[in-house]
Amino acid sequence: MSVSSNPALIQNDIVLFGLIAATLGLIFWAASGPTPRLKKFFSIVPALLLCYFVPAIYNTTGLIDGQATKLYTPIARDVLLPAALVLLTLSIDLPAILKLGWKLLFVFCVGTFGIMLGAIVSFLAFKWLHPETVAGDIWAGMAAMCGSWIGGGANMAAIREVFNVDATTFGQIAVVDVAVANLWMAVLLFLAGNADAFDRKRKVDTRALDELKAQISAYQAQHSRNPSLTDLMMIVGTGFGLVGLAHAVAVPIASWFAANVSWADKFSLTSSFVWVVVLSTTFGLMASFTRARKLEDAGASKIGSLCLYFLIACIGMQMDLLALLERPWLFALGALWMSVHVACLWLAMKLTRAPLFYFAIGSQGNIGAAASAPVVAAAFHPSLAPVGVLLGTVGYATGTYLAYVVGLMLKSLAGA
Repeated sequence: MSVSSNPALIQNDIVLFGLIAATLGLIFWAASGPTPRLKKFFSIVPALLLCYFVPAIYNTTGLIDGQATKLYTPIARDVLLPAALVLLTLSIDLPAILKLGWKLLFVFCVGTFGIMLGAIVSFLAFKWLHPETVAGDIWAGMAAMCGSWIGGGANMAAIREVFNVDATTFGQIAVVDVAVANLWMAVLLFLAGNADAFDRKRKVDTRALDELKAQISAYQAQHSRNPSLTDLMMIVGTGFGLVGLAHAVAVPIASWFAANVSWADKFSLTSSFVWVVVLSTTFGLMASFTRARKLEDAGASKIGSLCLYFLIACIGMQMDLLALLERPWLFALGALWMSVHVACLWLAMKLTRAPLFYFAIGSQGNIGAAASAPVVAAAFHPSLAPVGVLLGTVGYATGTYLAYVVGLMLKSLAGA
């Protein structure tokens, strides 16, 4: 999708792989804040956005041809995406999450419901107010963003493939996703600085939260460790082994649905890739109840994030940057969508008389998932960061399923 009609300068996939890997390395090195200027820059511009945009610049200027390379399919889409889903859901500790208390889980679930409701409300509102905003395959892009806001980038990419979202539409949605989500995160960080005064004014009981801080600090000190070579090999073996199993099982399942269920194609059940995504997430959840979950102590989710960011870069290199400004109303749609989510959360907090922390992490555990939810949680107290991780990983586990349901609803409303 390059603007230039000339052949891309880089046409060797191995060279392109090296370029993308080096680009990601440079971005993350710069994001670590080695200089005050870079630290200030990345406090405003998230690294995730650059992972989309720098490869997109390569594509737009004709340095590469993102449509011609085989890096995205089959490597990034068919291997790295399901591996990310496995490794990011592997770390879920459902018993520990249940011990956090019903109020926190209730607020978090209401936040998830608010995202799903917000997608429908904002689509219908703009279908009436400004139909051009939701024309074409925007419904599918919104389904992908729903996956991002309930789960994370892996869920977003999975839904993108399930509904076959155009690369340019996906790029437009990705910009709205990052812009709206990071603006809201800034608001939550501001609220965190005033949480004690806010809770005292509302006369909220925070004793359970204080006990939780002590328990988490003790667990973290006991289980965290530096990964050994064996740990890393086990993480890679588990992740890619389950990906292989998912691919092996997905093809016969899809073929069976195609041959025996007349309505299966309408719900994408005849697509082997859909089953790869579902099975990878399911295998990750099943593994979280076994000893394999201890691989997270050695950094399984970090390896999953590595796969995810390479996938994001491969998606970015298919984007046409000049088309991103064609639908500025999408930002208004994203703002309305987020407003519905916030309103649902606020009502849940008021009804349960929950601390402000529950409101903030109930939102960011959805919107930011395990990537940024710990940042918001740590803004309340450093020992609470793992709570953000726990709720964020729940989003990884449910994001693909719930966004798929929302996508089917949006598709029906769009008449597609």
